[in-house]
Amino acid sequence: MATNQFEENDFLLKLKSIVEENLSNESFGVSELADAIGMSRSNLLRKVKKQCNLSVSQFIRQIRLENAKDILLGGDSNVSEVAYQVGFSSTSYFIKCYRELYGYPPGEEGKHETPENEIEVEKPKKRKGRVIIALAVILSIVSTYFIINPFQFIHKEEDKSIAVLPFKNDSKDSANVYIVNGLMESVLNHLQKIKDVRVISRTSVEKYRNTNMTIPEIAKELGVSYFVEGSGQKIGDQILLNIQLIKASNDKHLWAEQYDRQANDIFNLQKEVAKKIATSVEAIITPEEEELIDKIPTENLEAYDEYLKAMELMRQEKREVLLEAITHLDKAIELDNKFARAYAFKSIGYYYLDIFKAEKVHVDKVVANADKAMFYDSKDYQSLISKALSYLAKEENEAAVPYFERALEYNPNSAYVLNYLSNFYANYMPNSEKYLEYALKGIQLNIAANDSVTASFIYLHVSNALIQSGFIEESEVYINKSLDHNPNNLFSEYLKAYILLAKNKDFNEAKQLLIAAWNKDQTRLDILQEIGKVCYAQRDYEEAYKYYSIFVKARKDRKLDIYAGEDSKIAHVYAKVGKYQEAKLLFDSYREFANTHSSIYKHLSLAVCAVQEGDKERAFKELNLFAEEDQYSLWVIMFLEDDPLFDDILETKEYRQFIDILKNKFNKRHERLKKVLEDQKLI
Repeated sequence: MATNQFEENDFLLKLKSIVEENLSNESFGVSELADAIGMSRSNLLRKVKKQCNLSVSQFIRQIRLENAKDILLGGDSNVSEVAYQVGFSSTSYFIKCYRELYGYPPGEEGKHETPENEIEVEKPKKRKGRVIIALAVILSIVSTYFIINPFQFIHKEEDKSIAVLPFKNDSKDSANVYIVNGLMESVLNHLQKIKDVRVISRTSVEKYRNTNMTIPEIAKELGVSYFVEGSGQKIGDQILLNIQLIKASNDKHLWAEQYDRQANDIFNLQKEVAKKIATSVEAIITPEEEELIDKIPTENLEAYDEYLKAMELMRQEKREVLLEAITHLDKAIELDNKFARAYAFKSIGYYYLDIFKAEKVHVDKVVANADKAMFYDSKDYQSLISKALSYLAKEENEAAVPYFERALEYNPNSAYVLNYLSNFYANYMPNSEKYLEYALKGIQLNIAANDSVTASFIYLHVSNALIQSGFIEESEVYINKSLDHNPNNLFSEYLKAYILLAKNKDFNEAKQLLIAAWNKDQTRLDILQEIGKVCYAQRDYEEAYKYYSIFVKARKDRKLDIYAGEDSKIAHVYAKVGKYQEAKLLFDSYREFANTHSSIYKHLSLAVCAVQEGDKERAFKELNLFAEEDQYSLWVIMFLEDDPLFDDILETKEYRQFIDILKNKFNKRHERLKKVLEDQKLI
């Protein structure tokens, strides 16, 4: 066995031994290795990444390839045989991976080693030998640079980017629409499982459903190289589908095909179309990806039909249609009680029926359906999303992490999954560094591939993540891009007010900008409470009460469970304007929140309670515990420096030392992140 970077590490060596025991088993992957070593999947991912800077799947692949090299050097097996011996079911994929690791294909193994018994150059040829050696060194340097920077030397390949335009319903029967949309989305979802292609999201192409724009014009907006156009209908038990693949640069049709299939062949039809598109753009489909594409969601076509009807409703993203969608999912499950994706979407539907509600009435249904989805298909990313959301529904936020991360592992190019992760680290388990990581991954999926509204929200996430980590100027650049893409994005408008507050330290300016945003939509309770917060920070309690009182009433009337962490500020304002009874109720609510929530801000919340209860000793103890945290945002420092809630201890030596500790830790993290982002050319 060849020595490698893992030999000196006992933990990695043990992992390597387990992988080698399962070398020919192509199904042996991350989950199986985690089970074998007796670790959770998320802990294994983190530990391997930390110790060898590889993902677990990359680690497993490298062990397979190192063993392949040894076998090839033995000379007893050909390339195809070796591929299967080390767990690759696809020889072409094995060759691709081998070339990426070693710089040459496996068929050339042995030709790239320098013989130990080099023929000695005769003296009369000494000068020529020096020339040859010098030339060899130059070629070595050039070839190394070629491997590291291949695009400096070769013509840039055609970008493997695809937009699947909305399929048209060829039938006069509008009831057929959900079938045609389902076909389109299934083809698109299959393509999104292939890492070697970039596929534009469904929301990004939906606006072109009835467009008069030409293919080159749409291509310019989306920044893609290929388009798929389709139309179809269902007649009785027949599905008729017309598909065309078009090269965007010249509007040239690369191929067109008509399919006439029985309805019971719908899954094979979806797979066949997706694979043909991928092959036509010369995309490599890995064995793992092919396995995911080949997976049939249900054997029962009636169940699938009900599922498609539910999806058509859920795409509307309207709360009022969720129960109707769940009714169709119930019918799908009656017809196939092992239909994992139907359970997953039923769980997700119930989760969104409860979201922001003060009284959660569907938690048990969220959990039960997510568990069934995972039981019947634990590798489906929707099953994983539903399982993660079930933990959020139970307020067990940390337990959701491995399920979100595994969903991204199975769908590495999914903006859908990345949005869940960004939102999670922004709101459920605040972590400014993780938030920045996933927000930037959203940018790396190619911002040009999104419509203006989607692009605006991607830029919003990046801007918000940057400002939380102290990158004020960079954040301003991205929030302006967000507003350029969608001037009506009020989330971006009120974030810009805070970015300018961080930049200019002008609370009056921030307040006026927030009021301007709220006046555009006075149903926006999020902006309303931000206006109250800025007035509170200025100690303008009468003005703060004016906005907070509207917010509190609307929250109560709508029975919403939102901004519980702000109740301490609201209570303080109510007390200052003489509303003592209401203030007590609000503070009691905040105390319950402080004692039950589990984010990095828990000790800070408990410190607020201690100060308000007159227990300064306990307050400083909680503040010191909070100072041990590391992922707090810029806003924490900005507001804590002069927070009215801490008026009783604001000028004490202990409090100023606490603020200094927070600032020093924050600045060190900011500088470390700055270097990383600059090295990656992200800022």
